[in-house]
Amino acid sequence: MWLAAGDQPLGGHGRIALLKAVAQHGSITAAAKAFGMSYKAAWDAIHAMNERASQPLVERSTGGKGGGGAKITAYGMALIERYEEVDAVHQRFVSHLDQHGLDLSQPFSLLNVMTMKTSARNQWVGSVATLRAGAVNDEVELALPSGQRLWATITHESTQALGLRPKQTVIALVKASAVMLAADLGTGAKLSARNQWPGTVAQITPGAVNAEVLVHTPQGAHIVAIITQAAVADMGLQVGSAVVALVQASEVVLGVVD
Repeated sequence: MWLAAGDQPLGGHGRIALLKAVAQHGSITAAAKAFGMSYKAAWDAIHAMNERASQPLVERSTGGKGGGGAKITAYGMALIERYEEVDAVHQRFVSHLDQHGLDLSQPFSLLNVMTMKTSARNQWVGSVATLRAGAVNDEVELALPSGQRLWATITHESTQALGLRPKQTVIALVKASAVMLAADLGTGAKLSARNQWPGTVAQITPGAVNAEVLVHTPQGAHIVAIITQAAVADMGLQVGSAVVALVQASEVVLGVVD
């Protein structure tokens, strides 16, 4: 991965490592020696970076009892730290893309490739099927790879800010605490929750007060709900129990990747 300043190359892994060597040794001469390159080559690289960056990255001092030296500026240290942060994300992205991107036996997961982590236990990638505009709120219908539909209610302002449009790829997030579970619903039961996904309990992880319940749908979707231990007992939930996962459309958070 290389950095550029405008249309001029600034540096990549090698030059960033050279800057770190200057920071460690306090001089270009010592950094060049540790780096296994000539002083001239090291100086030319640092001079080019200083010229092309918006602020100096290395400052030189000459003369004095110590015979002079060089130090990384605060801007230079910030550049090193930011390069390492971005490079770590880049390497992780490439690694996950290599491992999962071309596995044709599995559906492509943008979230897995991004390795995005959020506090929401339920994360899906879908595409916008329909948009229904309202005076204040809009209803967004998403088509998920499993074939199921997910509805979200967001403000009209949010729709515009996200630039939502039909067929656009969207990330949907739902906190586990926002998922309700129902059992023994009659065929005529009417519920206000827009999202209703029948499935079976695949796993129950008990806690001191609450339990985490994993629900699998016949279409292959996985939904995590956090409910009280008392509710688990009252509903008689166990692995294999038939339930319906309910999510209000207003509890669905949408995001897009620029």
